[in-house]
Amino acid sequence: PAMPEPSAPSWFNVEMTDVNTGMPFKISDFSGKVVLVDTMATWCPTCQGEMSQVQQLPAMLGAGGSNLVRVSLDVDPNEDAAILKKYAATNKFDWYIAVAPIEVGRFLEVNYDQQYLNPPLQPMLFIDKTGGVYGLPFGIKSALSIEKTIAPYLTP
Repeated sequence: PAMPEPSAPSWFNVEMTDVNTGMPFKISDFSGKVVLVDTMATWCPTCQGEMSQVQQLPAMLGAGGSNLVRVSLDVDPNEDAAILKKYAATNKFDWYIAVAPIEVGRFLEVNYDQQYLNPPLQPMLFIDKTGGVYGLPFGIKSALSIEKTIAPYLTP
């Protein structure tokens, strides 16, 4: 189900730092693309499983994958960029991965669902090319089920 937004949600403009590159980014930087966002923590085994599914998406999507941006946000306040960078490197997770700033975590909790701060539930949402935000079902998702959900939004 779509989550209606009168304008771009405030969290789209919060600057975060990609632990893989050290470069800053904002969700709003990806306007015109489909952005897949999952919340996670390094201690969560189901998160690692889900991220390994997300890892497979570009290969499955082929050319359509060029319109997909993947973002993983660590919502555990006890984890920092150094822990997250090591985790990403160990698992070869090479997309945008950042520690979620507190205001991003708060926005997800208040405006979407508090379960976005509960990584073992496998929270994931995606943002379409026009900024519409859609929640995916909680629980483990296969790369195939994620692909089926987002593929229609990736077409030019």
